[in-house]
Amino acid sequence: MAIYPGDIISHAEMCIEEGFSLQKGMNYRVKGRTTVILMSLRKGAPYADRVEEDGKVLIYEGHNVPKNLASDPKAVDQYEYTPRGTLTENGKFFHAAKRFNDGNEPAELIKVYEKIKDGIWAFNGVFELIDAWIEKSGNRNVFKFKLLITDRTIDQKEQREFELKDLDHNRMIPTSVKLTVWKRDNGRCVQCGSTDNLHFDHILPYSKGGTSLKTENIQLLCARHNLSKSDKIL
Repeated sequence: MAIYPGDIISHAEMCIEEGFSLQKGMNYRVKGRTTVILMSLRKGAPYADRVEEDGKVLIYEGHNVPKNLASDPKAVDQYEYTPRGTLTENGKFFHAAKRFNDGNEPAELIKVYEKIKDGIWAFNGVFELIDAWIEKSGNRNVFKFKLLITDRTIDQKEQREFELKDLDHNRMIPTSVKLTVWKRDNGRCVQCGSTDNLHFDHILPYSKGGTSLKTENIQLLCARHNLSKSDKIL
């Protein structure tokens, strides 16, 4: 079953969906499959990811060298190549963005999952990798990647992409809103109290003037009640 932006899942469910074990944040076409990143905007998150333009743009920070290559990975430049001369995940993403900007390839499609709290993840949707650069952070260089949310999603099982027509999927719900809604609704569907197959739902759809930025317009619904609501709106 395909997943959709706003769906809440466990780490194990993410791995099943993607077809491999997600042990790192950056995953470029692992096993020839879709590119995936894991992000976090929580306090104390290891990387300085940020969201811009009301949830349409994600600025994702590259990852540090492994601990076996530096006593303090945060004190050295993020690396593009491994000691063996192969591209790191930073390098793979960086070169993909360059190929897009040079007009040689379409933008890489990336599925983005966000850690809300321990054991709880949300699917933020599919993004296009449209730019990359290196910038100073203190005394070292770090990679930055610019991703633009799209109205496309990917059926991982069939390895195909298709468009989502619901404009609610064209904005990320801010992390602070997700956390507040999760706490307010006690991690349960507001209609039936279910804790399974939950989704961050817009009470008033974006296409009808609703917003992703206010907790008053976001609620938790299970898949059954989310589908039931969608049918009524249509």
